[in-house]
Amino acid sequence: MTSRHDRLAEMGLAPVWRLRQRPSPAAEKPSARGWVELKQAVPGCTACGLHKSRTQTVFGVGDEQADWMLVGEAPGAEEDRLGEPFVGQAGKLLDNMLAAIDLKRGENVYIANVLKCRPPANRNPEADEVAKCTPFLKEQISLIKPKLIIAMGRFAAQTLLASDASIASLRGRVYRYEGVPLIVTYHPAYLLRSLPDKAKSWADLVFAKKTMQTL
Repeated sequence: MTSRHDRLAEMGLAPVWRLRQRPSPAAEKPSARGWVELKQAVPGCTACGLHKSRTQTVFGVGDEQADWMLVGEAPGAEEDRLGEPFVGQAGKLLDNMLAAIDLKRGENVYIANVLKCRPPANRNPEADEVAKCTPFLKEQISLIKPKLIIAMGRFAAQTLLASDASIASLRGRVYRYEGVPLIVTYHPAYLLRSLPDKAKSWADLVFAKKTMQTL
């Protein structure tokens, strides 16, 4: 079994900084309602032009009563092919990042994107696409009722915070999205291209875990 030290080493982060665990039994959440209708609505959506080029929609994946919710930008080629967010190398890095703070995909974690369809050639989302797709994400957040949202990347942060500020300027603080605490960090795909910022992302994760322990 891979140790946390090995996972951090793979992320290019050392030394290992350990967080003190503090037990905090989570209160049972009420059963989510509306998932069936939402999961039917997303694949049939034709509100913007992205439906013409998609292979399939990428709804989201994970624990539908999760305390942690991670929000990314948009599906890439592999996500479009497989129908699941954060697969491939970026997904592997995200899994390592989660494991480093004792989390695991699908266990008390829900992962979604702002856009449910892949923009052609992985171009940046356009304003009208974000506007048409964001209501789906808002409904997911409303159903999950997470304790903490981590916005990964510029488009996720700017969409949820209604801001045009940079990731660098948004990091390190706790914001609120409709009452839910929100923390901003870099997108895993960006970290694959900018290795020096992995250490900053690790600091964001440590901050997120400490924040969760206070909620």
